[in-house]
Amino acid sequence: MNRFYLAKTNKAALFFAMALLPSGFAYAQVKKDSVTKERKIDEVVVIGYGTQRKEAVTGSVATVKGDVLREVPSANITQALQGRTAGVDISQTSTKPGAAMQIRIRGTRSLTGDNNPLIVLDGIPFVGSLSDISSSDIKSIDILKDASATAIYGSRGANGVILVTTNRGSKGQKPRFTYNSFTGVQTLFSKYPMMDGPKFAQLRAYATPAGNTTPLYTNGADENNNNNTDWQSLYYKPAMMTSHDVGVSGGTEGGNYNVGLSYFKQDALIPLQSYERFSLRTAIDQQVGKSFKFGFTTNTNYSVSEGNGVNPGAVLGYSPLADPYNADGTFKRVMSTAGGIDQTWIYTRKTLEGLNDKYVDETKSFASYNNLYGEVSLPLNGLKYRLNVGLDFRTANNGNYTGVGVFNTNPLGPSSAGRGNNQTYHWVVENLLTYDRTFGKHKVNAVGLYSAEGNRFTSSYMSAKNVPADFFQYYNLGQSPQADITVRPEDQRYEQTGLLSAMGRVMYTYDNKYMLTATLRADGSSRLAPGNKWHTYPALSLGWNITNESFMQNIKALNLFKLRAGWGQTSNQAVAPYSTLGSLTVTPYNFGGSNGTGVYVNQAPNADLGWEYSKTQNYGADFGLFNNRITGSIEYYRTHTYDLLSNKSLPPSSGLSFVTKNVAETENKGWEFSLNGTILDNPDGFSLDAGVNFYTNRNKILALASGIDRDVNNLWFVGHNINSLYDYQYIGLWQAGDPYQNILEPGTAADVVGSIKVLYTGGYNADGTPVRAIGPDDRQIFDTAPKYQGGFNIRLAYKNFELSTVGAFQHGGILISTLYGSASYLNRLTGRGNNVDVDYWTENNTEAYFPRPGRHLSGDNPKYSSTLAMFDASYLKLRTITLGYNIDKDFLKDLKITSFRIYVTVTNPLVLFSPYHKFSGMDPEPNSFGNENQAVSGYQSRQLIIGTNNPSTRNYLMGLNLTF
Repeated sequence: MNRFYLAKTNKAALFFAMALLPSGFAYAQVKKDSVTKERKIDEVVVIGYGTQRKEAVTGSVATVKGDVLREVPSANITQALQGRTAGVDISQTSTKPGAAMQIRIRGTRSLTGDNNPLIVLDGIPFVGSLSDISSSDIKSIDILKDASATAIYGSRGANGVILVTTNRGSKGQKPRFTYNSFTGVQTLFSKYPMMDGPKFAQLRAYATPAGNTTPLYTNGADENNNNNTDWQSLYYKPAMMTSHDVGVSGGTEGGNYNVGLSYFKQDALIPLQSYERFSLRTAIDQQVGKSFKFGFTTNTNYSVSEGNGVNPGAVLGYSPLADPYNADGTFKRVMSTAGGIDQTWIYTRKTLEGLNDKYVDETKSFASYNNLYGEVSLPLNGLKYRLNVGLDFRTANNGNYTGVGVFNTNPLGPSSAGRGNNQTYHWVVENLLTYDRTFGKHKVNAVGLYSAEGNRFTSSYMSAKNVPADFFQYYNLGQSPQADITVRPEDQRYEQTGLLSAMGRVMYTYDNKYMLTATLRADGSSRLAPGNKWHTYPALSLGWNITNESFMQNIKALNLFKLRAGWGQTSNQAVAPYSTLGSLTVTPYNFGGSNGTGVYVNQAPNADLGWEYSKTQNYGADFGLFNNRITGSIEYYRTHTYDLLSNKSLPPSSGLSFVTKNVAETENKGWEFSLNGTILDNPDGFSLDAGVNFYTNRNKILALASGIDRDVNNLWFVGHNINSLYDYQYIGLWQAGDPYQNILEPGTAADVVGSIKVLYTGGYNADGTPVRAIGPDDRQIFDTAPKYQGGFNIRLAYKNFELSTVGAFQHGGILISTLYGSASYLNRLTGRGNNVDVDYWTENNTEAYFPRPGRHLSGDNPKYSSTLAMFDASYLKLRTITLGYNIDKDFLKDLKITSFRIYVTVTNPLVLFSPYHKFSGMDPEPNSFGNENQAVSGYQSRQLIIGTNNPSTRNYLMGLNLTF
């Protein structure tokens, strides 16, 4: 097993941030008498189709306020959410500007379906992503985690729900102007750890086949051992990031408004890449008489993403012995390396920026999200009717063009271009009837809903070669020769889906002690076949506020102690549109002397396809101590998901290899713990607030199709998590004199000694010799999930100064870095292309971890080198450190300014207790999906890896917040 994976994390150090809290809490207990006003937990929480006092919530709901999110200046509010909430895992999937992030609430449930949570913006299901919403717009984010909380959203809430509430004006508020801005520079967190010239020359000279003294590869025409080219320095360059947000809000006695405009621009460290976004938002509420109220919210944005096709992967493999310059100092176009075997087009910042019209790769997107509502108070006291209407439109147009000879060793290589577009049309109509009354000690809130939702998606793509001139780029592909224009049927899509729903929910509270929430929702989906379209989801949760009992009144230190329990069912309409009908594939063929086009079945129809179901149990306790200076919660949950879509094998006589059925099962269970405290509270001196959250998730597959216990092609194994690996287990390197080497790893000692040694799991003969050689049966299943994860935040203030930090941590699990494995071709140890800087085996360095160069190869890589990609995924990371100063209010009063804050922030400043960071110097967070940014495939798309994507950055920002 990889020694880095087995490395032990210093647990005491890992909990350094958490250790701050108990000592501070002890101090808070001593100083409790200095608190002149009791802190009450009367915060209002958005729970979907209404709000509720936090003290009365019975489901699993977490809240993050907008001002907390704005403590982390970022392009994407998901970056600000990282580490803030227990049970919510937010992972980086790309380091490119404007990239979205992956969100998983309490684990991954579906094998083939969507595992993303539902986003609800101002009460309406949102078809965009959180990256479409400016952090300056957000009032709060409420996350519904268990089925008793998400059941009101039915099938759409199967993976959790994120409720986003945006800022609005207040009734009677004078016009208020806000301006929030930050700008700064992005720098390399670290270069990729590649060899320099002398190290690579030494590796190439040593990489000789067994029984031969001649290296596998010699210098090419453009290489010389005296050269030491740092290709990354010729490629990366610090880049700027800037954000501006202007808003005006106010209100009258009858209504309110909020209007804002924001702009964000982020360049990349690699050439030609950038992301730019313009956003406009408007929110208006108006009261008409005593009974009627209406309003609307619109969020519109336009973004341009440039250069997404540019990738540093090729640059990392360039030989440092190669000279990129001509005799006159200009850059060469092509270089010859590895004895002339490799001819490579040279990527540098200057060569890419000098392409001008010869290269373009851009995506232009426009989206408009619109919510309208009308609400009327009915004659019965407490009864209201509300109509919500959502109308959304998204479109994206992407185009690419590569000129003659660009990125091609042949200067006359043909030009190519492609153009695609897609549109999403989404509408929803919701009818809500709400009854909210208090009768003495009884409080009742009832909601009834009937809704309809539709979604239409279209996309198309076409490509061409031999574009007549650079200025055409991708704008007029019809100018290319007709024979060079390609329109593939599989690149044209049309999908239309619909959902009908009815829901009822009752929340009952007696004497602020006993609470009950009961929900029933029915969904009908067009994705499913007749007879399977409808399903009804029940949910029930109970709460007991023990602190309001008479026998607790003398316990003054305990302000809140509430027990919660919930059960519910949700489902996932994971079936792709039209799957129940099967599908056909178009293919060209020759018949005699003529060409024809035919179709064949590529997916079997299945009219029995249905919902994927999840049943969740949730048990929790909320507490508040010492006038609520300390608050927190602890929860346990278990989610059983069944009837999952999976492929069941078919006999060859069917003409198909499989049919999709509802046959698999998974389970997610875990603990969550959150703690927040005011450690110091002196308005004229120091104040210190801190928070920490900690959570576990144990994900495993309970069953697969046809009763099998493993699906090796998809890396699914019963009893293990969905993102498992299946590989040999590294245990060291073969050394001279190792017993049974000739049996376990056949080959000459000259070739095998110094190569990777993996675990043998077979039997032994009576004389102790192995019965066979190491083979596929010796592969092991590796669970990649961490043992636990969490985050922390600390805020220290003194008078007008404030210092804050936000961090995250995880312990255990497997990090996949394809740089060191076989997939990226950067650790071949043959001397053909540059190599990651590793300590490899030689006769004088037999204790090395990496194998001997040039020996015992499997294809282009050392045998079993995929095992070198696994590392211990533990880390503790400070995501941001911010120092802010609030201008004195007495000074601002004369300037008619309400508040003025300036701050400086460094993001991604520090990584601790990470075996991977200690070894490589790199950021230990993934930067790619498993099927991206590597030379060859080897990992599933659902797995997150470190590949040859844009390098991680450390950003230095300066900003201000102004209100008047």
